Amino acid sequence: MIARIRSTEDWEIVDSVRAPVRLGHSVFTSGKFDAKTLREATAAFREFRGIMDAHGVTAYRAVTTSAAREARNRHLLTDRIRHLAKIDLEIISGDEEARLVRVAVLRALRDFDPPRFILDLGGGSLELNELRRGALHETVGLPLGTVRLMEAFHAQGVIHDNTANEIRLHVLSVLQSALPGRPRPSGAFAVACGGNAETLAGLASGPKLGTFMTLNPRLLRDRLWHILQLSVEERMRAFSVRRDRAEVMGVAAIVLATVASWLRLRQMIVPRVGVREGLLYELASAQMCQPELTEEQRNRAQAMLAGAESFAYKLRCDLKHADQVRLLSLQLFDQLWPYHHLDFEARTILASAAALHDCGVLINRKAHHRHGEYLIHNAKIPGLRGWAKNMTAALVRYHNRKSEPSAAHAAFAALTSEQRKKARLLAGMLRLAERLESDHRQGISKLTVEGGPRDVRIHVEMRDASRLNLAGIERKAKLLERELNLRLSFQRVLLVEKERVA
Repeated sequence: MIARIRSTEDWEIVDSVRAPVRLGHSVFTSGKFDAKTLREATAAFREFRGIMDAHGVTAYRAVTTSAAREARNRHLLTDRIRHLAKIDLEIISGDEEARLVRVAVLRALRDFDPPRFILDLGGGSLELNELRRGALHETVGLPLGTVRLMEAFHAQGVIHDNTANEIRLHVLSVLQSALPGRPRPSGAFAVACGGNAETLAGLASGPKLGTFMTLNPRLLRDRLWHILQLSVEERMRAFSVRRDRAEVMGVAAIVLATVASWLRLRQMIVPRVGVREGLLYELASAQMCQPELTEEQRNRAQAMLAGAESFAYKLRCDLKHADQVRLLSLQLFDQLWPYHHLDFEARTILASAAALHDCGVLINRKAHHRHGEYLIHNAKIPGLRGWAKNMTAALVRYHNRKSEPSAAHAAFAALTSEQRKKARLLAGMLRLAERLESDHRQGISKLTVEGGPRDVRIHVEMRDASRLNLAGIERKAKLLERELNLRLSFQRVLLVEKERVA
């Protein structure tokens, strides 16, 4: 699954590919991957690698679950995929698998009361989470996966009554052994995850919960006999499912019906999320969130900004304008962080430069960018010293496009090559923010960045009906576009219109 991330709560799925490799085939009976499975899995991951490269994927996580945990030759799988597909495949524990499903489910159902149980039925295991008031009470992985049971009981096609009863009794035995004295609250709210749950919810559906499908366990038990009496080919035709799903859906129906009866469940919500969505949510969070700050970093940042603001006050800068440019600069920095990954010190320097960007006006308005650089470079400003002071001076010089970054300028020349790269990036953000606030009216309430990986749109939310010079803004954005290797576009959004729509 490939997504374009806008925020931790907003992403667009751009591609989703499924390769029907039954990884657990032979593992649950022999304890090893066979040669055919290893070849098919490696081919699938090589295909995934090509798709990832085509989409320009910058962050990924690849995991494997029950089959790899049990295979004695699991290293053959991970080594081949690492060398031939250039993908690091991680074998995760049952607890981690259950946690990822839990993350996905709770995010999907965030507008509803949390469930009491979350069931994730896979090929090798049934991961069962019990929650109490939204907090995890217990998680347990049970060897009740569909492929495992299908191969153990030779139940691939038509499943006769005796075999179905054997599977049912085995499921009950495992439940009672793993969870002795298990509380079974009547009418508990539960969630069922996995492809089989989604398929069966279409055959034995209950009333919808919002936009979510539900599975009616009583109806599933009523229709169980019909599902079990069909061959694989007949299931494929009757239910419009793939062969690999048709092979295991009879076993899946027995497992889910038995567990639902044992837990006395009246309905199971099927939110159509699982391990993949849990992984995606955590990847989005990691990409969009900046690292936590230490107390020392916060104190140093406060001292630097306080010194800059004090100096701006002494030089009679337009403080309201400077504060608005600072707010817009920092919104750009924070929302474009997944593209630049600059540290918090760079963010503080950008804020200080925004506070001081017009300080040269006191000497001469026409060349205030050059006078501002000179003043900062030579003044004693509390909290601002060393390379941070030189970078701040350079940003002030380049804030209005009258000067481009050059080693001929003293402040920029004093920086290392890595620091110059940061300075160009920050100057691009400051230049754009200053252009957005060029009328000194504080008419913009918020900037929202969305899109990617190369085409990014910036929504400019206006407080009033003021016009926006998009051509001028796009010109000022050129430096930032070049440094981030992005194409930026801008859209004006009127706050009153937004409120009316909401």
